[in-house]
Amino acid sequence: MIIGFDADDTLWHNEDGFQATTRTFEGLLGSWADADEVGDRLFAIEKRNMNRYGYGVKAFTLSMIEAAIDISDGNIDTANLQMIIELGHHLLDRPAELIDDVVAVLEEVGREHTLMIITKGDLYHQLARIDSSGLKDHFWRTEVVAHKNPATYSQLLSLHGVLPREFVMVGNSLPSDVFPVIEIGGRGIHIPYHVTWAMEHVDPDVTHSHSAPTLDSLAELPAFLADWE
Repeated sequence: MIIGFDADDTLWHNEDGFQATTRTFEGLLGSWADADEVGDRLFAIEKRNMNRYGYGVKAFTLSMIEAAIDISDGNIDTANLQMIIELGHHLLDRPAELIDDVVAVLEEVGREHTLMIITKGDLYHQLARIDSSGLKDHFWRTEVVAHKNPATYSQLLSLHGVLPREFVMVGNSLPSDVFPVIEIGGRGIHIPYHVTWAMEHVDPDVTHSHSAPTLDSLAELPAFLADWE
């Protein structure tokens, strides 16, 4: 069986850094709006820019700059704009902090199965994080994609000669890691992260119609796979 792993918030911590950066950004814009309004307007601009910039730190930084100009009616000074750019640099330079037990889990699961990374985001940044994580040698293939949807998964599996029924995707996001794989005839395993990006939230009715197993932690994966098969 081929086991695909998401990277951000499945193999290493990611969203907590974005959340902390957003709180700092809200503080920087405190002269013009309260924190909730700043956060809401930043998210609206991120969502609007998704088709322009895609996912990742660089896209987020551009959206923060745009939001700062918008919220301040163009009055934000260059010193604060420089601080926003530095917030983006800090996220880009953040080392990959591994999720608990990830190395042991990959070693155990890799004895019986072939492993892949399938992650979305900025190509350069994601490849750099994969290299710096020390995990690359555990994986047969590493794929960084612009979107995670049924078409993307179908193309990747076809490219590598993998049948959907032989594929399982493991990740923290239901709409990105689990549901699209189920739709093409594969299987998905949901391992939630302790915080979820608003763009990854799903309607409860959708969740009910795409049933998939949920584990409390990555450490549970080897035993679950052994029983699941």
